[in-house]
Amino acid sequence: MAEVFEVTVTAPSDAVALALGRDVVERRLAACAQVGGPINSVYWWEGAIEEASEWTLVCKTSSTRLRALIEALRGAHPYDTPEILATPVTGDPDYLAWVQGVTQG
Repeated sequence: MAEVFEVTVTAPSDAVALALGRDVVERRLAACAQVGGPINSVYWWEGAIEEASEWTLVCKTSSTRLRALIEALRGAHPYDTPEILATPVTGDPDYLAWVQGVTQG
């Protein structure tokens, strides 16, 4: 059975995060996506410390769709270098099976 991953992405607005989430769910690259925020981010960018309000998009996917999900998010994201982090997860076996089933299309 394939692993399940939680993929977290930051976005400049709730509209961008929702659009990214809808796109990857419609394409079955993710079984679901949740948007939260705003969050306050502090980070280095081009030699200076920046601060921004951002929104977090959290997607659940199977290991077999992980690469395609990351590529889709990177390709549609407005940032030059978007934060896209993937973490393997464990949890309720029925939920994990649902994620795998949805993303297998």
